[in-house]
Amino acid sequence: MDAPTRLTDRKRQAILKAAAEQFRACGFEATSVDRIAAAAGVSKRTVYNHFPSKDELFAETLVQLFQSEAEALDLPYRRALGLREQLTELLAHKMRTLAERDFIDLARVAVAEAIHAPAHARAVFDRIGEREEGLTAWIRAAQADGRLKPGDPAFASTLLQGHIKTFAFWPQVTLGAAPLDAQAQARLIDASVSMFLAYFGSGAD
Repeated sequence: MDAPTRLTDRKRQAILKAAAEQFRACGFEATSVDRIAAAAGVSKRTVYNHFPSKDELFAETLVQLFQSEAEALDLPYRRALGLREQLTELLAHKMRTLAERDFIDLARVAVAEAIHAPAHARAVFDRIGEREEGLTAWIRAAQADGRLKPGDPAFASTLLQGHIKTFAFWPQVTLGAAPLDAQAQARLIDASVSMFLAYFGSGAD
């Protein structure tokens, strides 16, 4: 993504960056707009000019977080390559994102706030879900090419990513588990891809 050139856009990005840092470090409740403004180097009025409330700022911070995670899976379907090779690459990208400490820390704050205020969190995740994930688009393209069985690509994508998140996201977010080492990541990716292709593969690959 290109760096914003307008002053107002740069200020908005500075506010979002500062908000993410403060929410990660202090949690939602303990983070104040005053603290975010100071960290961003702007006035409190400027923060409110861009975001009408702390809730809205937190929501936008989470939307950007999860959209950046989804962008890790924005790899095009390539007819000339095998499905296993492409899926392994896709999941390796996702694994790298899930292993980032900043991502885990802010995701932990998001989960805590979702438990505390589920209605608010649902609205945020509805916004996140408005953009189709790259993996879903990839699966749809592979289905159209006859290399995966027909069906709901979003369902297939959720199942595939569920294997990864079970071992490489939820234990780290909820229990503070250490990230998987390279060998464990490779084993998990291989097993996940094998199970996915065993069920969804059309036999044409």
